[in-house]
Amino acid sequence: MKQILLTTLAFLFVSTAFAQVADSTGKGQIRYNQYGVPVNRTPLFSEERNGVLVFESKNEDYKIWFDSRVQVDGAAFFGENEDYDPIGNGVSIRRARFAIKGQVTKDWYGEVDLDFANGILELKDAYLMYSGVKNLEFQAGNFKEGFSMESTTTSRYLPFMERPMVVQTFAPSRHIGAQVKTNLNWFMATAGVFFQAVEDAEIRTNVADNNKDYGRGAGYSVTAKMVAMPFYEDSHKGLHIGLAGSYRTPKSDMATSEFGGVRYSTRTATSINRKKYLDTDVIGDVHHDLLYGAELAGYFGGLRMQGEYIGNITCLNNPVATVSGETSRLNFSGWYAHVGYLLFGGQQRYNTHDGEFTQPSRGRNWGDLELLFRYDYLNLNCAPVYGGSGQNYSAGLNYYVNNNVKIMLNYMYSDHDRYANGKGKLLVGHDASGAPTKDYTKVVEAPGKAGVDYHTLSVRFEIDF
Repeated sequence: MKQILLTTLAFLFVSTAFAQVADSTGKGQIRYNQYGVPVNRTPLFSEERNGVLVFESKNEDYKIWFDSRVQVDGAAFFGENEDYDPIGNGVSIRRARFAIKGQVTKDWYGEVDLDFANGILELKDAYLMYSGVKNLEFQAGNFKEGFSMESTTTSRYLPFMERPMVVQTFAPSRHIGAQVKTNLNWFMATAGVFFQAVEDAEIRTNVADNNKDYGRGAGYSVTAKMVAMPFYEDSHKGLHIGLAGSYRTPKSDMATSEFGGVRYSTRTATSINRKKYLDTDVIGDVHHDLLYGAELAGYFGGLRMQGEYIGNITCLNNPVATVSGETSRLNFSGWYAHVGYLLFGGQQRYNTHDGEFTQPSRGRNWGDLELLFRYDYLNLNCAPVYGGSGQNYSAGLNYYVNNNVKIMLNYMYSDHDRYANGKGKLLVGHDASGAPTKDYTKVVEAPGKAGVDYHTLSVRFEIDF
């Protein structure tokens, strides 16, 4: 009887406590989640904001929205060198993105972003962020390292269909890590530590196998960047000056047989051309590599200009022989510059919070056209590694139909040197007859054949919602 009485009193106590949980609707109606926990309730209102569905609380502390993007690409290639295999024309879904983003309190934000283009699922952004300290943001999860202006710019606002070769090759993309960011109006800086990539099942398998079978750690990177933004208060004109650096050790997201190495490669046209003419193959016995970058950008009305130089120093554990003697440091680099102008009165827009260009305004009711030109160059040759070098001359025409629809037309002429054959001539030189050799003290440039040169014409249809 005593146990029954105590149980009854406990039940009444708990019931009374639950009944006293107030909700923000003021109606006193308690709701529970699937785990039986009483929950707070906040009415939300919904609206369309530039084609995006947003749910938000009255005090704006809570907000959730969906961020989707579809990019449909087509490309044709012509004029390629007859000594090499032809490039296949084609079409593809370049991106099919779906993200859920939420401001769950005034200071806490999180998002999950997936890409399932062409039926292949990849994890993109997955992180949380805290902004409760004045002028500081703390971020942890899987996201892009703060290194390159072009790399961190969202693909929905890229000026050309694909990023320049040097950005694709060296600029760090998404990795698991933690980062702190400060923004003091005219000055922005980021610093973070990062580990392996987690894009897909293959990468996850590599990480697990390296850990399970060999006891290998994930590897790490330390990346930092600072940006000065004169005229940050002027929406009509602005200047961007940035410097970045990154110390990087080999990651366990490589195959177990390639652990301790790095590989630098890129596609030089669109994602439809799967050939990688510039490719070092796996460079083994790497202790670490250093990245350093400088960027300069500016805008005035409908005009914008942007350029970056990125250098890489790969440091080996043991020296290798070359024509000029032994070396344990390999140097690679590249750069790009582009200029664009809105032809019908539109204005360029720059996001001072993130230090990058964003969606421009349109000068006409029917939209606006932007004409662009770009030059980019990449050199992956540093004896005894011959990954090739190449340059692209590009022209683009972007039609901004409205806030959500964009049509892009790109032309590119690609010019490669004789080593840019996509075979990754790692530690392989040529003797005077042009035959491959590993006698590094007698390596000379191969005579005869030039590299692959070709033209690309590509188009993209994009909708963001």
